[in-house]
Amino acid sequence: MVGLFVALKLRLISGGMRGDTQRVLGFVFSCLAALVVAGGGFLLLSLLRLASPQVAADVGVIAFTGLLVFWATVPLLAFGVDDTLDPAKLALFPLRTRQLATGMFAASITGIWPAASFLVTAGALVGLARGVGGVLLGIVAVLLQFALCIVASRLITTALSGLLRSRRGRDLMAVGVIVFVLMAQLPNLIVNRGLTGDPLAMVHSIASVLRWTPSGWAAHAISDGGLVGLAELVALAALVLALGWLWIRALSRALVTTDASTQAASVRRSSGLLDRILPDGRVAAVVAKELKYARRDPRGRVGWFASIAVTGVLAFSISGQGQGSGPGAAIGPACVGALMMGIQQCNIFGIDGRSLWMNAVVYGDSRDLRGDVAGRHLGVAIIAAPVLIALSVLGAVFSGGFETVLPAVLTAWGVLGVGLGVGALTSVLVPYTVPDRLNAFTGAAPGQGGVAFVASIGAMIVTALLALPVVLPVLLGVTWMSVVALPYGLALAWAGRVLASRIGYPRMPELLAAISKPT
Repeated sequence: MVGLFVALKLRLISGGMRGDTQRVLGFVFSCLAALVVAGGGFLLLSLLRLASPQVAADVGVIAFTGLLVFWATVPLLAFGVDDTLDPAKLALFPLRTRQLATGMFAASITGIWPAASFLVTAGALVGLARGVGGVLLGIVAVLLQFALCIVASRLITTALSGLLRSRRGRDLMAVGVIVFVLMAQLPNLIVNRGLTGDPLAMVHSIASVLRWTPSGWAAHAISDGGLVGLAELVALAALVLALGWLWIRALSRALVTTDASTQAASVRRSSGLLDRILPDGRVAAVVAKELKYARRDPRGRVGWFASIAVTGVLAFSISGQGQGSGPGAAIGPACVGALMMGIQQCNIFGIDGRSLWMNAVVYGDSRDLRGDVAGRHLGVAIIAAPVLIALSVLGAVFSGGFETVLPAVLTAWGVLGVGLGVGALTSVLVPYTVPDRLNAFTGAAPGQGGVAFVASIGAMIVTALLALPVVLPVLLGVTWMSVVALPYGLALAWAGRVLASRIGYPRMPELLAAISKPT
């Protein structure tokens, strides 16, 4: 049974790359990234041998706990990407629950990233073990730590599988992960606010708390190498078995629970202010669709949440570093927020998927495509414009310079226009599929992760370079240049739409094929 699930996982990986150069390149990029993480993590943990035993033990405890948190959260983001994660897709197999759990465990440890995680964990053998006892206990500790990560990950994913299939669950997951990311920045923000101390003492105080977690037991057992470490490993093994039993129970329940995502939802027709302002036509229809995407689709909302959260953290951090007196303290974060919002538009057709063909069949020429793109841009601007005003005011509150609000707003709107123009071009030059998956964090179809990465990074770099002529003078104090930023951004947005329509209209069949990959 183990061999069958491993073969299934390998077949899913190989089948996803068959006949598609982009997916092959994405897989190669993922493998290279995993090798870098594995090598770098193993090396860093190995270098702990050069530190004092106490410092090495403290850092090892924190590292092991970080790995456990990583395994507990990241599979939630990948839910729907890996066909071996959702128990509902395996419910029809004629297997007992224990057989299914064994196979899912084997599938979980199959792949380049699980191997990279295990290699990083194994680095603790070199960095923490100080004798024969430490090495012997370390081998067991590494295996138990890895098993703990896998079982805890599977338990959480299986227990939440029903919730993750519902739209409300996806919304809660999107907000929860963003809050988690912000909480992870709390130590950095505290340091920037001047609440600093001895770094080693701070590490020791954190490790002294994490030392009593299951991952802390594993790390401490390696550095201890004695009877205390042996007792910790016995307790850890018992915990892994208990979590495995809970996972089997959760799996049994998930296999017989009604899928909430198949239940019918009510559909309401509403008439808002926008319907009364915009005349009937293609642009108005596209604007209404984009606003509904932003309101109802978690994949749209999470980007807006992330932009607002990152901008707020950046403004707070800059003011805490004593750099809050200049115009850059308010203008810089607002421009970063506009840049992030612009990057979200680097694949404007991807979220439509196969349904884009209904638009494509009515395009008579490139002007029709240009009107479609203009409607998408207007929908984004309706949301982004007031959000950027609020972010500019927030930056001014932290910096204490309310006279910078207007320059910040105008400059941020200009950066947004540049981002929209660049995004229109990348949308027709480097399109990729945005799967209608089970959460808001699946950015591309299997094998297209490298394409999505190139499109996002390329759009960010080009947008930053094109916005630099108007942003840099404003940041340096020439605030009157903000008056030029808005028309500059509008001009580049218009130019991007024109070029994108001329390039994209002849390539419409290729564009449809690129955003309609099987997932």
